[in-house]
Amino acid sequence: FKPEAANNETQLLFKNDTSEPDFSLKTDFEKFNSIVTNLVKNAIKFTRQGTIELGYKIKKEKGSSEVEFYVKDTGIGISKARQRAIFERFVQADIEDKRALQGSGLGLAISKAYIEMLGGKIWLKSVEGIGSTFYFTLPNNAEPKENKVVEKVNSMKNERNQITPEILGLKILIAEDDETSAELFKITVERFAKEILIARNGFDAVEYCRKNPDIDLVLMDIQLPSLDGYSATRQIRQFNKEVVIIAQTAYALSGDKEKAIAAGCNYYISKPINKDELLSLIQKVHILKN
Repeated sequence: FKPEAANNETQLLFKNDTSEPDFSLKTDFEKFNSIVTNLVKNAIKFTRQGTIELGYKIKKEKGSSEVEFYVKDTGIGISKARQRAIFERFVQADIEDKRALQGSGLGLAISKAYIEMLGGKIWLKSVEGIGSTFYFTLPNNAEPKENKVVEKVNSMKNERNQITPEILGLKILIAEDDETSAELFKITVERFAKEILIARNGFDAVEYCRKNPDIDLVLMDIQLPSLDGYSATRQIRQFNKEVVIIAQTAYALSGDKEKAIAAGCNYYISKPINKDELLSLIQKVHILKN
């Protein structure tokens, strides 16, 4: 991140906890890397001619242990009115800096989702004009491995109780050109998917469906490059009448739903995606398939 920070005349700092020099943490590398990357990039985006400090400390309380990480910047800060919503999808602070507002605002939502998957939590402290500090925790593997396995099994059982058994094991195609949006969809549907395919444009979406007639569900973004979602859906319907297609768009203009249904979509959902609403639609998939 140094070259990117240097462009903003910003200094990157790192501070570790020296209380345990032999400390190590077992966690999911890809998710952890994504969390830190999103938080540091976010800090760089909103900080100019200042500092960004990444660090951690080990916290032990009542027989349990966790690691508290933080990313602290001296950037523009976030108003109190926006702090509660900042981790929601597509939400960013109300600022006048147009360059800083580039992007879809999904990085923090994805970080929150990953942190919660890993058993931690995320929060922030911020003062407008002074800066922000994002904190997140991860368990320090204090519990015996056997207990973790039991906890995971119970968690899966509870989760499955909320999902109709028939929709577990779906083969799902996500047609989405925005990489971050596709990743967020993947996080949402992976718990009941046996296989997830991702198409970056309309032509690829059509070809995936042509070569994989066993696809159960297509999440079709309407604003796809090369071939838009409406056209891709119409082509898919020429050779596959059974696959369930849910149209999704960030614009939610009047008439979009009717146009999507007319093109051959079964359902329509607008961005930012409500996870419960999406799950409710997916629960109807097996009804249409059977």
